[in-house]
Amino acid sequence: MNPMPEIHQFNHRAMATYFEVRIADEEHTYAAQAAQAALDLLDKLESHLSRFRPNSDITQLLELEPGNKMRLSEPAFTCLEIAMKMEQATLGAFSATPAAMQTQASLPQWSLLRKELSIRCESGRLQFDLGAIGKGFALDRMGELLRSWDCPSFLLVAGGSSILAGDAPTETTGWSCGLGDDNAPQRLLLSQTSLSGSGLAVKGSHILDPRTGHPASRQMRTWALADSAAESDALSTACMVLNEPEMEQVLAQDHSWLFFLETDGISRPMGSRPLPPLA
Repeated sequence: MNPMPEIHQFNHRAMATYFEVRIADEEHTYAAQAAQAALDLLDKLESHLSRFRPNSDITQLLELEPGNKMRLSEPAFTCLEIAMKMEQATLGAFSATPAAMQTQASLPQWSLLRKELSIRCESGRLQFDLGAIGKGFALDRMGELLRSWDCPSFLLVAGGSSILAGDAPTETTGWSCGLGDDNAPQRLLLSQTSLSGSGLAVKGSHILDPRTGHPASRQMRTWALADSAAESDALSTACMVLNEPEMEQVLAQDHSWLFFLETDGISRPMGSRPLPPLA
């Protein structure tokens, strides 16, 4: 039996959770330098995307009046661009502004101006909360940076609910990741893909259906597999409010997506993407 490759692990707190960077097939000192560069990037992204930072793009948008526009940083613009795409792809079940329904009669309307890297407020107050996509977006950017450092064999984890796997470590099929906590009986071997999970067990009814403003009522957990962590984050959140016929509509748009729905403690897959190898 081949010995397991050495895995270098680095931890960092950001975006109200703990991030892990695991790097394989690399000398420790160089892995540490690459991981630090990725974590520095994470902190920079948080300064643009967090609604809890007073000078972030997202916080400043609260003051934008209807009809006015504001230039955004490239990360904020791109993250909102992905959020808009995922709102359309999920039939409105994912939104970057669900909390606005608690203080406004309807969701605010906004548009993006790519040539100007700007956003225009069309109506309402732009109360963005990127918690359901921002961590995944950060993992995608960190993965790109690690590849530029010639560290393609990595696993990036944000709070256990968002995972981005790079290349599998040498002599392995993939990174072992569970559908649930570390002791989850269902485990997948992931490489070059992302897995995200959503549920009510930890934070209670914190997920709102943007179409109604009501909390998600599914007493279960959902997971989504996608090529990017931003997409899998948005999809797993949307799955908490979509019914199964709607999920099938969403999956029909992109065959690289795969959902897992928990029933009686067992997660069953939905979608045409081949299931990753089981650990």
